[in-house]
Amino acid sequence: MNVLFPALHDASPAIALRFGDRALSYRELAAAAAPLAGRIAGESRVALWATPTLETAVGTVAALLAGVAAVPVNPRIGESELAHIVADSTPSLVLAAPGEELPAALAALPRADIEAAGPAADSEPAPLPYEPVDETPALVVYTSGTTGPPKGVVLSRRAIAHTLDALEDAWQWTAADVLVHALPLFHVHGLILGILGPLRRGGSVHHLGRFSTEGVARELSADGTMLFGVPTMYHRLAAEAGRDPVLAKALAGARLLVSGSAALPLTDHQRLAAATGRRVIERYGMTETLMNTSVRADGPEATGTVGVPLPGVYVRLVDDTGQAIEASDGETVGEIQVRGPNLFTEYLNRPDATSAAFDGGWFRTGDMAVRDPAGNYRIVGRKATDLIKSGGYKIGAGEIENALLAHPGVAEAAVTGEPDEDLGERIVAWVVPATGPDAGPAPTAEELAEHVARQLAPHKRPRVVHFLTALPRNDMGKILKRDLHA
Repeated sequence: MNVLFPALHDASPAIALRFGDRALSYRELAAAAAPLAGRIAGESRVALWATPTLETAVGTVAALLAGVAAVPVNPRIGESELAHIVADSTPSLVLAAPGEELPAALAALPRADIEAAGPAADSEPAPLPYEPVDETPALVVYTSGTTGPPKGVVLSRRAIAHTLDALEDAWQWTAADVLVHALPLFHVHGLILGILGPLRRGGSVHHLGRFSTEGVARELSADGTMLFGVPTMYHRLAAEAGRDPVLAKALAGARLLVSGSAALPLTDHQRLAAATGRRVIERYGMTETLMNTSVRADGPEATGTVGVPLPGVYVRLVDDTGQAIEASDGETVGEIQVRGPNLFTEYLNRPDATSAAFDGGWFRTGDMAVRDPAGNYRIVGRKATDLIKSGGYKIGAGEIENALLAHPGVAEAAVTGEPDEDLGERIVAWVVPATGPDAGPAPTAEELAEHVARQLAPHKRPRVVHFLTALPRNDMGKILKRDLHA
């Protein structure tokens, strides 16, 4: 399993990566990544300015070849969140495209520019380093915490290889496939599945740079065979496919349409099926576990579920006492727990959180589900109420509350999610304005939304802000979030 990308070592002339009108073959990718791998070899950990570009893909491959853990950074990240990630992960170097302007926390680090140019046509294939052992940390991906700052999830080469090989089986993924997507490259869906997945198979990925229904239609009408997206993207595709025969035909011609990162509403399943005659399959994973289950490409209809466990992954439901639930009746709800080689190694610098995340060898996902007689799992919600799935992102309410409370005009704050046809869920803030002689003018909803976007990231801003005189609390002082919507 040591070699993650055989086609890279074979110096294949096949196209590996295409971003807009820029492309690299496997031979050219090796030539671009090998020198950078040599440059960063021996570094403790590197930050990666993860723009949706060819350079991000080259930088990730170089880090994997060098055996150096990369920390992908959202290019739209807020100042306080970035400061936490840099302080927690302590990268010794930052990788970025030439000329890219970096925020202060990263600009203070030594920098290595990512050159994505291919070699001369008559040059020798680039010599690649011997890849490290399977348990070597490959990526540290920060996930939103519901009660505090994001935690760094350490993912090994073993976990990445296992997930991608399990998806090869479930989706009949081959070197002949051309994946189309427009996902961000700083999290699991876009970077591991969307970039490293095609490279492990020896296939190709065409990244749109920015999502558009026109871009999807163009690429799938050309040579695209697979499409990855989040529910917000599929919602827009469903709305457009009904009135755009070119888009409908392109979607109908794809071998596989995959939705992930949140549940795809049944209405969008139905509209896409009506317009294209094709089903969208869903899968289920987390940053800490990578992929756990999927509807199989060669399996029966399972719309509304996230399918069955992937090869080598063990999934169970447990009740409130931690006892395994044996029922497969589609009605008995339990928490999903997972074990297998797809699991993360640890939360960086958080042995307490790592230990608390496991029940013996089983990872506690916090997701609640039912299992039907065919073994398919259907997610019904979070065990806690503080994780919001909006636009394909999993967003912790706690970090938004902390950002709101940092505003001088806010005395109390609570954050919840509510259904949204386009985003899946929209972020709702419940705010008690500060009062008193030093409080100043009460903040507006727009001011608070911009404050959160500046501190964290634009997709974490509240879409709705309610101003209250007090938040409902129990006798212990805990905010009763269910009472807010009531």
